[in-house]
Amino acid sequence: MRAMTLNTYGEIAPFEAADLPEPEVAPGHVLVRVAATSVNTVDTMIRNMGTDLPFAPAFPAVLGMDFAGTVEAVGDGVTDFAPGDEVYGCAGGLADLQGALAEKIVADARLVAPKPASLTMREAAALPLVGITAHEALSRAGLSGGQTVLIQGGSGGVGHVAVQLARHMGAEVVATDTGGARLAAIDGLGATAVDFKAADTADIVARHTGGTGFDVVFDTVGGANLPRSFEAAKLNGHVATTVALEAVDLSGAHFRGLSLHVVFMLIPMLHNVGRAAHGEILRDLARIADAGALRPILDDTAFTLDEIGAAQDRLTGGDAIGKVVVTV
Repeated sequence: MRAMTLNTYGEIAPFEAADLPEPEVAPGHVLVRVAATSVNTVDTMIRNMGTDLPFAPAFPAVLGMDFAGTVEAVGDGVTDFAPGDEVYGCAGGLADLQGALAEKIVADARLVAPKPASLTMREAAALPLVGITAHEALSRAGLSGGQTVLIQGGSGGVGHVAVQLARHMGAEVVATDTGGARLAAIDGLGATAVDFKAADTADIVARHTGGTGFDVVFDTVGGANLPRSFEAAKLNGHVATTVALEAVDLSGAHFRGLSLHVVFMLIPMLHNVGRAAHGEILRDLARIADAGALRPILDDTAFTLDEIGAAQDRLTGGDAIGKVVVTV
């Protein structure tokens, strides 16, 4: 099968076309012909940092965590899927799990779900990693109808899905970002868009919560933004973050009595723990999408498998709005 591989790591490490043996379906797994995959920040991190990350694959490395496609074969013990089923999932591209930058992928059936009928293959491929991340963050923070939530980075891959999920849950959603197009994307999703460069945290809290703070703050930006998220949360509120890779002063969280939730959605893949939960989340996301409440935004620049290097550069360059998708 045709695949795009890495044989070295580094900021400008080139992807190389390769003809690899077709993977054999294993018990409890499905063999999927990949129609599309999407680019996530963690994919670019693996390419750039390589073995500085504990989950970088050995060479030749086939990256690509998300996929949508059609089941070609099922392994022993698989009863939920059959050849011909259209599916989607996040199941490879790290450690010893072959990724989706190939014509076919063998995926643990617990990490796979039926593709949302209302979404195209490209749209479905954009959803798994960011959808699972957003779903887990809002669920762990206990968001419910009638509450207020601040989503930092609301037009990003995780952020724009979180905006839609929070609105589906009945929350009042405020989302920060920069630039006219990014703010317009948030507005288009029915949330209140705020240019965080034009308003400090105290102003946002005063204007949108009457000074009490948000029930839930979801930070997808990190860095100096996490302490600002503490400042934006109400007393005894919740802060969820996907970016906690540095030393942070927790005094702001302490004096507000906040609950901090760090979301690292790769744990089930890396440690084979709780994989079935990801499949259930994907099924829930499909139900929400098919009810008309969730649709991923695709960046307007399309790429083919041979253009994966340019696709990753599109994401890291900061110009993409929504998800960068690669057609396989």
